[in-house]
Amino acid sequence: MDPIILTTDRLRLRTFVPEDADAVYAVCQDPAIQRWTTVPSPYKREDAEFFVQRLVPDGWREDTEYTFAAEPVEGGPLLASVGLSSRGAGVWEVGYWLAEEHRGAGHMTEIVRAVAHWAFTGLGCVRLIWRAEVGNADSRAVAERVGFVVEGVQRAGLANNGTLRDSWVGALLPSDFGLPSPLPYLPAPERPAEAV
Repeated sequence: MDPIILTTDRLRLRTFVPEDADAVYAVCQDPAIQRWTTVPSPYKREDAEFFVQRLVPDGWREDTEYTFAAEPVEGGPLLASVGLSSRGAGVWEVGYWLAEEHRGAGHMTEIVRAVAHWAFTGLGCVRLIWRAEVGNADSRAVAERVGFVVEGVQRAGLANNGTLRDSWVGALLPSDFGLPSPLPYLPAPERPAEAV
């Protein structure tokens, strides 16, 4: 797929370009991003160059990962990164980071909501997954504001810096946005209360 641009009222989501390497490098020096995401730690200049020059374009070209840079719609600094990774059979997983100085303004919720809507309307996504290491309360708050239903904890669900860690997992369905699903969905019937 050729990279596309998504817009919200305040933000423009576009593909990363080589000129973003300096900004990516600077943002990823944030200890919280290195702690809670799977970016390399320590994060080197070469990591930023590899991300913008290889990982992002390869993902778009191979239709395996669609990664967006978020910036103010009128132009300005790089605010965030959000990516959709294919998990097969219409299932995608969202991941994101936000520059520290832009936290608390609702940007990440707006970004994830826009990308989720595109996943459902443009990719035929039937289930969008969110995962974060247990304890990453900021990521969970974003996911819940977007509408993800937290389904539980996956033991050893994420690998980060050579260590398996438990992860929260949640899902968003097209119907959560009032959209039709490419496949019919038959929820499990609720079980009647057990007799004592």
